[in-house]
Amino acid sequence: MNEKAGADGARTRIFSGVQPTGHLTLGNYLGAMRRWAEVDQYRADALFCVVDLHALTVEHDPARVRRLSRQAATLLLASGLDPQVCTVFVQSQVDEHLRLSYLMECTASDGEMRRMIQYKEKAAREQARGGSVRLSLLTYPALMAADILAYGTHEVPVGEDQAQHVELTRDLAVRFNRRYGATFVVPRTVHPPVAARVKDLQDPTSKMGKSHARTAGVVYVLDEPEAVQKKVTRAVTDAEPDVSYEPERRPGVANLLEVLAACAGGEPQRLAEEYDSCGALKKDAAEAVVEMLRPVRARHAELAADPGQVDAVLLAGAERARGLAGPRVDAAFEAVGLLPKR
Repeated sequence: MNEKAGADGARTRIFSGVQPTGHLTLGNYLGAMRRWAEVDQYRADALFCVVDLHALTVEHDPARVRRLSRQAATLLLASGLDPQVCTVFVQSQVDEHLRLSYLMECTASDGEMRRMIQYKEKAAREQARGGSVRLSLLTYPALMAADILAYGTHEVPVGEDQAQHVELTRDLAVRFNRRYGATFVVPRTVHPPVAARVKDLQDPTSKMGKSHARTAGVVYVLDEPEAVQKKVTRAVTDAEPDVSYEPERRPGVANLLEVLAACAGGEPQRLAEEYDSCGALKKDAAEAVVEMLRPVRARHAELAADPGQVDAVLLAGAERARGLAGPRVDAAFEAVGLLPKR
């Protein structure tokens, strides 16, 4: 692995994760998973986590959470993450996340939590459905901060929708260090260069989310090729016959160009010059997506046929994660005035 120093002189450490709140999408793959596999795991000490505790902040089916957690972990491995190179694990199997989460709740303010955009949006959706809003939905940015800070993380590769949470994590780390002494590394956000936030094919003004109720505009990593072709060729564009890259004015066309650029290479602006119709663009984008996902789907099928192998990887990853997080979380407990465990 390449050695690269963080701001504190230590080897750069990366942490990121996926929530098992739905089947992983093309957006998850292009915006995060592919870069983790091709770049991040080799350039630093990298940890990638299925953050299953975050899936409990809203109404959920326990069996589905368990099934999607294993599926997400299997897809991380199928996308190319190598457990001999990086650490792949499940959040709930490492107790340090919950231990540190409470200290982060004691460091954050109520106002900070209520200003989180995702809390406002998700709480509004829950209330519109007539459901109650769980306290954990309000406080889960404290758990996310714990996820990151427990490992001395230098870089957090995330999409734009999670950037606010990483900024809160930075604030909490600085505040904790000032109050109780230098304990945490202050992390920084890293955004992928292209297709960081793939849009819904039927609603190109919103991101392609894995928990969307309407799935016609969502391409899932495990979709059959025929389903991918159908969804991409039916993508919403506009009435203009030509192709141009104008994200604000023509979001549907821009989304397809960004997807094609991410899958097949090139720049969206340059690719736009090669097409004189949206139909041709859709055809090529669909084929590019199918071919890019083909080896991932094949590797997933192999791994899913031997779930014991996947479980062994996750348990080994959790053991290493505990070894990395334990000393720092213990130090944080002592820093705030709690008695040591031993």
